[in-house]
Parts: sequence; C-alpha cells; structure tokens
Amino acid sequence: MPATIIVGGQWGDEGKAKVVDYLMPKHDVVVRFQGGANAGHTVVTDEGKYAFHQIPSGLLYPHVQAVLGNGMVVDPVAFLVELEELMSHGVNVEGRILISSSAHIVMQPHKVLDNLYEVDRNKEPIGSTGKGIGPAYCNKHSRKGLRMGVFRLPREEIFELVRSRVEDCNRLLEAYNAPPLSAEQIATDFVNMKDIFAPFVVDTQPMLQEMRLEGRRFMLEGAQGALLDIDHGTYPYVTSSSCTIGGALTGSGLNIKDVERVIGIFKAYTTRVGNGPFPTELKDDIGEDLREKGREYGTTTGRPRRCGWFDVVAARYSARLNGLDDIALTKLDVISGFDTVKICTHYELDGKRVDRFPLEASMLEACTPIYEELSGWELDPAYSGSYEELPKKARTYVEYIENEVGVKVGFISHGPERKSTIVREKA
Repeated sequence: MPATIIVGGQWGDEGKAKVVDYLMPKHDVVVRFQGGANAGHTVVTDEGKYAFHQIPSGLLYPHVQAVLGNGMVVDPVAFLVELEELMSHGVNVEGRILISSSAHIVMQPHKVLDNLYEVDRNKEPIGSTGKGIGPAYCNKHSRKGLRMGVFRLPREEIFELVRSRVEDCNRLLEAYNAPPLSAEQIATDFVNMKDIFAPFVVDTQPMLQEMRLEGRRFMLEGAQGALLDIDHGTYPYVTSSSCTIGGALTGSGLNIKDVERVIGIFKAYTTRVGNGPFPTELKDDIGEDLREKGREYGTTTGRPRRCGWFDVVAARYSARLNGLDDIALTKLDVISGFDTVKICTHYELDGKRVDRFPLEASMLEACTPIYEELSGWELDPAYSGSYEELPKKARTYVEYIENEVGVKVGFISHGPERKSTIVREKA
C-alpha cells in the first residue's frame, strides 16, 4: 500500500507533527525514520498538548502502530521518560510502539562527547542540542555503534558490549582532560533495561514489508528539515542524519515504489534554531514579534528560534530536492496583523542577482535577500472558514508562494489545534 512521506522544508520546527496528526486517520502505521531525542514535535488536541521527541507523533489515534525506524538513534533513558509522560496523559501505548533492532543507541558517553565537541569548536559552534546525536551517528558509521537489538542478547553479552564501548569513550575523554565515566555502572544500567526493552525491539524492515503486502497504509515522519540534512543542508550547520526523502527510505526499509505522496511542511515565514547562515533573518522588532506571536521556542531545548521572512529560493531548492507533491503551509495566523509582509524571491551575491540556493555556508552567509512586498491582512484568531473565505490578501500571499515555489499549497494551518486546518480541495 502506498506511503506518505512528511518532510520539513526549511530548517526544522515547521509544524510537521500537526500535519502528521491531521492525516493520520487515513494511515495505519507511522514510522519515524531519522534523528533522535533532538527532535521536538508538538500536537494539540481537545484533550491537551502532547510533546513528542522520539516516539512518532501519529500515535494519538488508537488504531495506529508506531515504529521507531532503523534510521534513528534512540536514547533508551529518554524514551522511557517520554513513554511515561504519554501514559500519564492517558495515551494507551500497549503493543502499539515498536523499535527497530537496527536503530542505533545513544548512550551517556555520546552526550558527554557532544558537549565537549561543541565547546572545542570555540568560536564556530554549530548549535548542537547536546543530546548525543552526532557522536552516536559517528559510531554508527565507524561501525563501532551498538544497536537496539543488543537488548535481545544474554545479559552477560550486553554488559561486556556496553562496558567496552564506554571504555573506548573514556580514552577520548582523557584526550579532553575530562573525567572518565563508570563503564561498569553504565553497563549494569543497560543490563537492567533488558527486560523493559526486549518486548519493544523487533526487526522492523521485514515487518514493514509484510505490512505493505497486507495493504497497510504508511506515514513516514521526519524530524528537523531539509536545510539541516547532513548531505543537502547548510553544512556544517546541519544535523547528523538524512532528513530528506532519501532518508525516509533508508531509515524505514520501504522502497521508492511504496511512495505515493511527499508533503513538505513550511512555515508561512522562516525560522532557524542554532547557528548557521540565515539570509532572511530579522534582527529587529519584527523578528521579535514573529518569535513571540509564533511562540518560537524549542520544544526540546527551549532555545529561542531566529525568525525571518519566507524564503522562496530556499523553499524551491527544498521542494525540488524532495520531489514534493504538496506543501502544507503552517502558522499563517502568525503573520496576520502586519501592514505589509515580505517574501524573499532572490539573493544578491557578489553584486549579482541569483535565484539558486548556495550550498556553501560561507556563500549563503554572504547573500543579501531581495524581497517582494505584499499587503498584509487581519485574520480572526477564531477563524474556522474555508480557503475561499480567507481574506483576499492572505490568499494572494499563499498563491504567491505556491507559484514561486512551483508546488501546490494543499494544506494551510492557522493555529495549533486540529480544527485550525484548511484543506484546499481544488488545489
């Protein structure tokens, strides 16, 4: 049965979880395909607000099977905290969450190293969340990582494997003059989690392939955004995994023939958290106004997000990279109330007008945005009408983005609640 892929179109924090949650009733299985506890996905329902970090955000519908895919790096301790939080809010999780045996494990040493590396970068930090994501992926690709399947091994094997990995880490810590970690204690903690995690861990790739043959409907949920992709983003100011359509396939075990629809999530403006080039960033009262109106603070870290106008150059690059079928435009309500709004249509680089997104961070940093200015509008916070009933100037804004990016805007979100969503049937 065909799959829907949800990817972030900008630098993350676009509101992917709301779109996943909105579309989930028409799907049976949701797979998080990359990243780890550095993600923050928020869903607002009539029952309250739910924060997801590693567990897929499509879980709130009782018919849904949630899978932490093989492309993820899973923090077992943080997973248990998140699971307990969901259960405390009345979410029935029994038998509904599975973790790929091939997903790699984030351990305490990875977090320690993550923070040491960030400090060591001195004047050029990348803005890491400190969750151990980068070092865990480093271990994965150097073939020294531990995968979640380790919890299916005998206890003595778990102990020795974990102990040896911590001792490897301690040699690195020594080079940074950092105190060593207790290999025995960490290994013991992992042994003690064996009985908890063994029921969650399965070989998800063949399982998903069987589900596909049964006609199950898949939602592949990404974290972060295309401009933070390790290969295609603003390197080195990126995350450590593939957030784009390619990562959805390698991180789940499905194949390209299974994909029916790719939806890119974009805010009606642009944000970025952490460091790195950001051509349309507003370092003025408008930027601060966007931050406060949009509640632009990280779900995972609480860090304030940098805010700026919508960037067509970046959006077009992202749309083509991912082969988007639809755009879901979120937070249209946040840019309501301005006399005028701006959209970046081109950059100026070395005195020349360019419409291509530079992949060198230094070149992007040197770009000056060229804007098209449109009239603003007022949108009632309680608005619940159709697309055709939106203020004409709001529709002009949406259609300008649609035309410039070259992908239809099929969904519009104008508030955090499920009901604050417009589906453009004719789009």
